[in-house]
Amino acid sequence: MNKDTRLSDVLHVLLHLEHATEPVTSEVLAQNMGTNPAVFRRTMAGLREAGYVMSGKGHGGGWSLARPLEQISLADIYNALGRPGLFAIGSRSQHPDCKIEQKVNKALADSMQQAEALLIQRFGEVTLDQLRPEQSP
Repeated sequence: MNKDTRLSDVLHVLLHLEHATEPVTSEVLAQNMGTNPAVFRRTMAGLREAGYVMSGKGHGGGWSLARPLEQISLADIYNALGRPGLFAIGSRSQHPDCKIEQKVNKALADSMQQAEALLIQRFGEVTLDQLRPEQSP
């Protein structure tokens, strides 16, 4: 099963954008993410709408940060990406009247909901500036 790497990819891009002295094109950033520019622009649309990045068209256009990394949390980016699924565990639904299936599904759903809430809470505690690599002396 393929993993959804959009969150990781976008975080990587945002941390690189902090060092850009001018806007960076979709083509360059898409290449770094291993995708094509149209997919990259679609991925970044939610971040632009939420005010975390800006984009310009034409000559000299491209992507840049709209606010400092200290003002953006992992939760902000996760939400701007449309809250992609965090877990790939699913429930059976072949026999909805089966009492065992109902109990198993409820236990899994409750546990997954609690785990997701904890993870999203932690996402809110981490700002992107905390993801900067440490500088060598």
